[in-house]
Amino acid sequence: MRVLIACEFSGVVREAFRRRGHDAWSCDFLPTEIEGPHIQGNCLHHLTLKDSWDLMIAFPPCTHLCSSGAQYWPAKQADGRQEKAIRFVMELSTLFGRWAIENPVGILSRVWRKPDQIIEPFQFGDPYRKRTCLWLNGLPALQPTNIVEPIAHWHGGVRRGGKKADGTRTPSKLPTALKYGERERSRTFQGIANAMAEQWGNQEMTDLAFSLASQGFGGDCRDCEMAQRHANSDATTPGFFFSKCEKHRTVADGR
Repeated sequence: MRVLIACEFSGVVREAFRRRGHDAWSCDFLPTEIEGPHIQGNCLHHLTLKDSWDLMIAFPPCTHLCSSGAQYWPAKQADGRQEKAIRFVMELSTLFGRWAIENPVGILSRVWRKPDQIIEPFQFGDPYRKRTCLWLNGLPALQPTNIVEPIAHWHGGVRRGGKKADGTRTPSKLPTALKYGERERSRTFQGIANAMAEQWGNQEMTDLAFSLASQGFGGDCRDCEMAQRHANSDATTPGFFFSKCEKHRTVADGR
C-alpha cells in the first residue's frame, strides 16, 4: 500500500508501516526526526488523486482544537485561529477516500461529528492514559492489542477523575508523566503506531471496510450507547467488526 502519514514529523507511524513492507511517507512543515521518506511542506498539496495514495492517516495540530485549552477558545474564535484549524481538518477529510484523522477530545466533536472511536495508549501496551479520538472513513476501528495497567496520565490538564454528585471532580490518583513539551505530547505511541500498521495495513480488511462504508454501513452507530464498546470479547481478529455496537455491527465473515 502507498500510505501518506500527514502532519507527522516523528516518523513513528511511517516507519511502522514501512517495516511491514508498505511504501509509506510522512509529511509535515518540520523535518523528520527519523531518516526516511519525508515530504517537508503542506500535506494538502500532496493529497491529489494523481499521487495515488491508498491510505492517509493524519495528525492535524490540536493546539487550537483540544478541550484542555478550552479556556482560550473565545480568544481563538475571535481572531480566527480556531476556525482556520477546523477548516484544515475539513479539507483533509474531503480530499481523500480512505483515511483516519487523529486528535484529542475537543471542538471537532461539536462542529464536525463525534469520533468513531476513542483509544488510549494503555490499550496498546504503553502504560499511559491519553484519550485520543479517531475519525475514520473506510477503515475498521482499531482493536486493542495489549491492555496494560496505566501508571500515569501522559500530560497535564487531564488529571481529573469522574464527576461527583455535587458537580465537582475528584483529582485522579495517577501522576502526570509529561507536563511540558508540545512536540513530546504530539508524538504517537509506538503501540498505537504498530496497531495502525498491522490492522489498517491489512489490504483485505481495509477493502472490506471501505466497501461497507460506501454502502452506508458503520456510521449509524456513532451515537449508540455502545459506540465505544468496540472491543467485543469474541472479536479475536484485528478489525473483525467494522461497526461498534450490537445493533449495527457488520462482521467480516458475513454473520
